[in-house]
Amino acid sequence: MIDDIAGLRRVLQQTRSIAVVGLSANWHRPSFFAAKYMQDRGYTIIPVNPAYTEVLGQKCYPSLRELPMKVDMVDVFRKPEEVPAIADDAIAIGARTLWLQLGVIAPEAAARAEAAGLEVVMDRCVKIEYARLFGGLNLVGVNTGVISARRPAPPAAR
Repeated sequence: MIDDIAGLRRVLQQTRSIAVVGLSANWHRPSFFAAKYMQDRGYTIIPVNPAYTEVLGQKCYPSLRELPMKVDMVDVFRKPEEVPAIADDAIAIGARTLWLQLGVIAPEAAARAEAAGLEVVMDRCVKIEYARLFGGLNLVGVNTGVISARRPAPPAAR
């Protein structure tokens, strides 16, 4: 389980594409806000939600197994009881990282994903971690918890 600054930074730097399971088309939902934020920073966002055909200008897929492309990260905005099946799908499609959002805690599914070779981040927001580690939060005076006189370079352009 990745829970340290260096690990989180590495995952975010190595990620190019993010399949967001449970991405809502409603702008006021946390999934939309986080995905839009990451999309604005150059990440390819692939919406996964059977309720929509398109979100954030991207084709929306009903499930991970129906994605026609490989993804680096599966970002989960679903209830913890749904995570085991999502973890199985993330393993099946060859994702590198399973990221469980704030409040999404599923230790058994996380352990299964790790055993299959995926890196796992649990109970953290990808948007908050990106902003914290690459300078977004400190612009408004929030303590990032990273002690440094220099801001780290953001991930390479995508």
